[in-house]
Amino acid sequence: MKRATALLILAILLISLASPAALAYIPKVKLGNEVLLTDHLDLIKGKRVGLITNQTGVNNKGESLINILAAEKSFQLAALYGPEHGIDGVAKAGAYVQSYTHPTLGIPVYSLYGPTRMPTESMLRDVDLLLFDIQDIGARTYTYMSTLNYAMVAAQQYGKPIVVLDRPNPLGGEIVEGPVLEDPYKSFVGVDNLPMAHGMTAGELARFFNRNIGADLRVIPMESYTRKMRFQDTGLPFVQTSPNIPDLVSAFGYMATGLGEGTGVYAADKFKWIGGRGINSQTYADLLNQAGIRGVTYLPEARGEAGGVRLRIDDYNTFNPARSGIYALAYAFSSGNFTVPKSGQTIVMFDKVMGTDKIGQYLEQRLTPQQIEARYAPGLNQFKEERKKYLIYGDEPFRKYVVVAVKGVEVSFDSPPFINQDNRLMVPLRAIAEALGAQVHWDPQARSITLFKDGTTTVLRINSLEGTVNGQPRQMDTAPVIKNSRTMVPVRFVSEFLGSTVHWDPFFKLVTVN
Repeated sequence: MKRATALLILAILLISLASPAALAYIPKVKLGNEVLLTDHLDLIKGKRVGLITNQTGVNNKGESLINILAAEKSFQLAALYGPEHGIDGVAKAGAYVQSYTHPTLGIPVYSLYGPTRMPTESMLRDVDLLLFDIQDIGARTYTYMSTLNYAMVAAQQYGKPIVVLDRPNPLGGEIVEGPVLEDPYKSFVGVDNLPMAHGMTAGELARFFNRNIGADLRVIPMESYTRKMRFQDTGLPFVQTSPNIPDLVSAFGYMATGLGEGTGVYAADKFKWIGGRGINSQTYADLLNQAGIRGVTYLPEARGEAGGVRLRIDDYNTFNPARSGIYALAYAFSSGNFTVPKSGQTIVMFDKVMGTDKIGQYLEQRLTPQQIEARYAPGLNQFKEERKKYLIYGDEPFRKYVVVAVKGVEVSFDSPPFINQDNRLMVPLRAIAEALGAQVHWDPQARSITLFKDGTTTVLRINSLEGTVNGQPRQMDTAPVIKNSRTMVPVRFVSEFLGSTVHWDPFFKLVTVN
């Protein structure tokens, strides 16, 4: 009891000592679509743009990229292309989606999950380049990345550049698991030699695909993303990716429950439950809970005549969905009377999902999940080495510019902040002052800046280390300057002179002001 009380007191002390600014703002990953618009607009200026997207194609405020691009005047949004489930993400799995004309934009919305899954020459005739912006969930069988692959093939065939606007892999960049797909089993649920969980972003997958395609490919990477991040770490809003993936629990449960296609072992409740007829729920749960599968607890739960388990994900950082799915399938086969569909002249969906017919053989032999893992490990290890050539992100975040956030809101600058020779962050005056709620007056004759806020008057001068607050002199160790026709001021001094606190996070290149 004393130890628990001491730990609680220590925790309270640590929280009280932490910078309020650090606690007030969660760093956000800057998506590829945002980087395109701030840093690479030249790629699409003056061009007719075709956008492959759906309801997940949003920025970090949840705003649709379709609407953002349609409002721009420096280029033309000429066509939209939608994957499985349609451009609004509501069509059922496997249901054909028709092409149509957008009701407000008046441009074609081509279905890439209808009579054709690859853009045709006529679909691409009136565009100069393609943009791709769709959120994946990190599983080989999820077809959005198949649409990317097919679009790259078409882009290469018809001489169109393709630009991939990168997004996080919700599972992170370190989970690489499951049997690697073999060539005879390639299909729309497995377009390349990937394991079940590939641990790659859309941009990294595009680079991997392109080794065999040779498209004119450009990837716009994210800023501040690292391989270790799960989606929960990014600070981004999660948008339902398809009717059965409404949230991150379902995204993480997809491979953990959905691998038994055609065997009688099936997923339910949007990939949060797995089971089948003849399974004893308690025995099944005990087997899984005692198998050393990290980050998840299996709760016994029958559904009608089927026994099974509900997944309770306890730690998203250690949970491995694909490995968990192999274990759940193997223990189901050892607990019930299930059969494996067989491929003949036609490849059955189970083998397409597995990317091989070997897993079915192992299940029929009643191999343990550990034995199955050992069988596919050599191919998986070979893939892990191969994929290194196509990775973009590492363990430290990349951010081109320092980001400044005032009360949790990122400040937009028309000239990038920079760190000067005194190791002080300089930012455009007007943007930071207005974000802090101050009025600004610039005197070009005196080359002075006057800030008014809540009865406080602050005066700074270009190239001078001395300022005043309500007439009282205040010293700085670096001076305001004019750069790129903008008045740049030291963010720390200006913020503190206006009564705010400042915190610098060098890992994320992030300044938070409160």
